[in-house]
Amino acid sequence: MVLREDFLSRLRKLFGLNLYEVKVWTALLSRGISTAGELSDISGVPRSRTYDILESLEKKGFVVMKLGKPIKFIALKPEEVVERAKKNFFVEAKEKSKQLDEIKKSDVMKQLTELYMKGVKYVEPSDISAAVRGRHNIHNHLDMLLNNATKSITIVTTERGLSRKIEALRPTLEKLSKKGVKIRIAAPITPYNYKIAKEISKFAEVRHMKDFKARFTIIDNKHVLMMLMDDEEIHPNYDVGVWVNTEFLAGAMKKMFEQAWKNAVPLSKVKI
Repeated sequence: MVLREDFLSRLRKLFGLNLYEVKVWTALLSRGISTAGELSDISGVPRSRTYDILESLEKKGFVVMKLGKPIKFIALKPEEVVERAKKNFFVEAKEKSKQLDEIKKSDVMKQLTELYMKGVKYVEPSDISAAVRGRHNIHNHLDMLLNNATKSITIVTTERGLSRKIEALRPTLEKLSKKGVKIRIAAPITPYNYKIAKEISKFAEVRHMKDFKARFTIIDNKHVLMMLMDDEEIHPNYDVGVWVNTEFLAGAMKKMFEQAWKNAVPLSKVKI
């Protein structure tokens, strides 16, 4: 039974297997029960590696060893494998999360921070910039920048961008608001996003800005994250943001924004 490479590649990503593992596993699924030698012939995996691969699959809960001579391996139902894989991933994720939390308190974090601080000394603030690709990555980067805010946050976004940003950043924005950070958000307010705009008005000043189509965030008048594409025309995976750490650009953009903000309509006066 010959399986397409794209199908095998998909299985590898879904179940966290390497190429040999997925080949041996699918070969066993096609037989139900088989010896290592037979599976080697079917899958094309070298015989010298097949036993190791089967032992690995057994530990992960994909197969069961049947004692006897010769030793045979039994395939488990795919539904059972999925459930076992889910449990394994949860356990691994929990363990990984624990390890990362422990790193924060260890000497490793101290050394990493020292390396970073030494490196920053050789970089001019105006030279610090980066391109961020993909909307998910943009939101993650923005969340990181927001967490370091101490004075002010200005967000200009689109009709649908308002809902997306609040979904991704609301906990951080609420936390910063309680710390006294001034938050202003401007976007076209429509029936689509009016409800969410009312909700966020509890911790941010929101205004309706109809004719100012842009997507950017200014943080503490130092950091600027600008989105380069129209979110109505670009797929989320191809969205691009540019982050710069420069008071010069942040100051210029803030002045431009202030004028538009004066002409914007307070949310309390928006009629939907």
